[in-house]
Amino acid sequence: MSTTTTTTAPPKVYTNLTAAETTMHGGQEIKLPLFPKPPTFTDKADEREYLKGRLALAFRLFGKFGFDEGVAGHITLRDPILTDHFWVNPLGRAFSQMRRSDLILVNGKGEVVDGGANRFLNKAAYMIHHAIHTARPDVNCAAHSHSLYGRAFCTLGKPIDMLTQDSCAFYKSVAVYQQFNGVVLDEGEGDNIARALGDGKACLLQNHGLLTVGGTVEAAVFWFSSMEKCCQVQLLAEAASGGNTKKISEADAEFTSKSVGNPNVGWFSAQPMFDVMIEEIGDAYLQ
Repeated sequence: MSTTTTTTAPPKVYTNLTAAETTMHGGQEIKLPLFPKPPTFTDKADEREYLKGRLALAFRLFGKFGFDEGVAGHITLRDPILTDHFWVNPLGRAFSQMRRSDLILVNGKGEVVDGGANRFLNKAAYMIHHAIHTARPDVNCAAHSHSLYGRAFCTLGKPIDMLTQDSCAFYKSVAVYQQFNGVVLDEGEGDNIARALGDGKACLLQNHGLLTVGGTVEAAVFWFSSMEKCCQVQLLAEAASGGNTKKISEADAEFTSKSVGNPNVGWFSAQPMFDVMIEEIGDAYLQ
């Protein structure tokens, strides 16, 4: 009788930690926790291929979490070489089947200039993401999809409350775009969304869905997943309490946001979900 041995990847060892920082809270100086930093590259071509792989994984995760809705939804990655271009999913390719070779490269005019055989571009993806990438040079990844709880919460036309430690990651960093003008098919609407987002990490698109951004693919994906759960928690809490929920104080929310809401935390918090996805699918996403 033969036996099959299943092996798992060894745990990662992180050594590139951020510098120690301190903050004041309750009259005391508190040292903030250290978190690893994203990898750096000396070769931009290598960086491009690595990041495209991470983007393909991001789509796989969105599919796993049920953030897909037909052909709706898109995640974009600013190209590290042609920085006014971005990579995005072709319209009609399932999130759960996304491969690095499927991704398409879009220039500043909305023209597909490279990528997979299917070069069908979602026009709304270009209008929204081009405006955001142009307005925010710090944003390398933007994620938007029609997730269940995000859509439900976005019908309320209000920001999330600071109800839990997790929601504090979005303290003074989430906006509401309080109008719905149909599918985003013109530049003016994309610009309006970018202005509503401002310098934050998330925007609730009224009657539409969630939008999150980050300096890395992982941060944008983690903020989206976390925001979706924050919407679910608030919907549950308000239903259970009749709207009489207990909010975290401004001072405590601000302090907590410094620990759970900075970019490196967003990047690092996503690592476990990316690692699990790689173990589940192997290198299929890199094809």
